[in-house]
Amino acid sequence: MTGAIPNLGCLGSAFRDKGHLAIIDLHDPQNPREIDYPTFHAACDAVARGLVRRGFRPGDRVGVLCSNRTEFLEAFYGSMRAGVIPVMMGILLPADTLAWILEDSAIKLVFCEAGLREKLPAGTPVVVVDSDGADGLDAFKDPGPLEPFVPDHDAVAFQPYTSGSTGRPKGVLLSHRAHSWVAETISRDRDFSPADRMIVAAPLYHKHAMNSIKCVLFGGATVVLMRKFEARPYIEAINRYHTTVVSGVPTILAMMLQQRDLLAGRDYGFVRLATMGGAPASDELIDQVAELFPNAKINLIFGITETSAALFGRHPEGAPRPRHSIGWPIAGNEFRLVGEESEDFGTLHVRGPGMMNGYHNNPEQMAKRFDAEGWFNTGDILRRDEAGWYHFVGRSDDMFTSSGHNIYPAEVELMLERHPDIEQAVVVPAPDEIKHTVPYAFLVKRSGSSLTDEEVKQHALRNAPPYQYPRRVTFLDALPMTGVGKIDRRFLEAEARRMREEAGAGARKEGAGA
Repeated sequence: MTGAIPNLGCLGSAFRDKGHLAIIDLHDPQNPREIDYPTFHAACDAVARGLVRRGFRPGDRVGVLCSNRTEFLEAFYGSMRAGVIPVMMGILLPADTLAWILEDSAIKLVFCEAGLREKLPAGTPVVVVDSDGADGLDAFKDPGPLEPFVPDHDAVAFQPYTSGSTGRPKGVLLSHRAHSWVAETISRDRDFSPADRMIVAAPLYHKHAMNSIKCVLFGGATVVLMRKFEARPYIEAINRYHTTVVSGVPTILAMMLQQRDLLAGRDYGFVRLATMGGAPASDELIDQVAELFPNAKINLIFGITETSAALFGRHPEGAPRPRHSIGWPIAGNEFRLVGEESEDFGTLHVRGPGMMNGYHNNPEQMAKRFDAEGWFNTGDILRRDEAGWYHFVGRSDDMFTSSGHNIYPAEVELMLERHPDIEQAVVVPAPDEIKHTVPYAFLVKRSGSSLTDEEVKQHALRNAPPYQYPRRVTFLDALPMTGVGKIDRRFLEAEARRMREEAGAGARKEGAGA
């Protein structure tokens, strides 16, 4: 990317006069909508003009509170064209958190769905994206030509909020400069073109889905947009629209693969790329995805909101990627692994062109995550192999100790999922008076399996150090998920603590009775 800094809201403008589809909107699966590039760009321009007509100026903020639908993208990209900063608001957040985000960001207007309006504080100015009335998006738009806002070096493009698993969520300031580079880099790395159709079912307010949209628009491709992930409709959409790119967290793909009756007998040779990110993927899952999509390249991807997804990609000389690698360093980024005995293993610190400007109104977190030389502590533990490929080990927040041994749950989970009767595994710490914590495992068995907890423990003892074997195994029909499709580890950690406390109370009661 050279010359003037592009306006991120204009992403895909090279295709604005092309008649092929930008979006196949399955928000209402019975009435799909097809939007071509000229129509999409005209709608974004009209949103930008509507904001200007209402007196909005560059740097003002608007909220976007709606599920996956075309209007989300029109509001998001249209706002940026006017220099107005869209703030993505998670639809599953409680009302008090939404109210806090509105205040923290000084949001002046919210683009929202009618069904979500009641979650906002009374009196919040809104544009109801699914209303045909005077308060609706069509009435707000001002159709016509637009001269987009021209950003300077640090101009903020959009502001997502992190999940806030520890305290209030953090507003992340992402610039036009950084994310125009990100969009171009990851789209080229994954070879997006107008021939591609990519299915997106993860929520648009989350980085995974929004990065997918950037790839689609930059490459002039088509997004098949689902309101939310449901395994069987997801498979049906892949078949109906012959999507060439499939992407999701491993949990989503694992749930898809469980629909064996719907997958059987179909040819998925049209899928050229399947990406998985957000968590490690087991050998078994990778094998099953590769078998289902025989012509697809299987990529594990890595990225966080603050540093973007443009960190690792393919080898510059085309060397094959190792099975569990998240990729080769993308040029322009700097990496170091710190905190451990080896420079090839540790917590990833990053400097690079896709970096955020900072946290909104949060100097404490800025000081905590950045050092004086501008290195950002991602909190992710990585390993670099002898050839230079990087591998994800786990979150430093997830790591726990047992009898002085560091346990990285992802490593234990991959070991458990190598058992042919285990489809999914999550390992979390449970408190222990002697060992500090011990591993507890929550598993989903393969359909029809008679696997027992003792067999799981023996498998672990045969294939891992003794301190890693799960002291308690719980079988679930399905793992709990967060609103963005990741496994809800915090919920399972609370369950493990509850189980441990109940077991301790039972032992004390039995001892008192004796």
